[in-house]
Amino acid sequence: MCWHAGRTASSLENRTISFELGESEVELYRTARELLLEAHHPENHRVAVAMRGGSGAVYLGLHVGSKRINVCAESSALANARIAGESSIHSVVAVSMDEHGEPQVTNPCGVCRELLRNYGTETIVLVDAEGEVGMVPLLELLPFPWMRAAETEWSTLPPSVSAAAH
Repeated sequence: MCWHAGRTASSLENRTISFELGESEVELYRTARELLLEAHHPENHRVAVAMRGGSGAVYLGLHVGSKRINVCAESSALANARIAGESSIHSVVAVSMDEHGEPQVTNPCGVCRELLRNYGTETIVLVDAEGEVGMVPLLELLPFPWMRAAETEWSTLPPSVSAAAH
């Protein structure tokens, strides 16, 4: 994983990603990395998360797994933040081991993206952007979350062919 200096932004898959990480983001990564190195187990604890709440406090989470069920590290970090009274999440980074046993930034799964979005649409997520660590607003990772039809303000009209398509 490369911490690319000097590069300001890139568009990967039509997403704007900032590569100008500050000390706060690097500290968050180091915290998650330390937790992973201390607690890693190839079956039970594969991912560690550090999450900064709106208050500035950092909360940790660890993947908890068994043969039957897995709980993502983002979920446990979010639970710790909520228990402490946080109502919003500022930033988050997940770290896992690569094939050589080295810690690397890993992107949150779709379920975690949906869960995180419930606690802060302004959340910044550190991501693996094709081998480089970048920052992406959570809304870029999950622009159209799932919701029940009754919860939307969307039109209930069926789709139609636009005039521009003719």
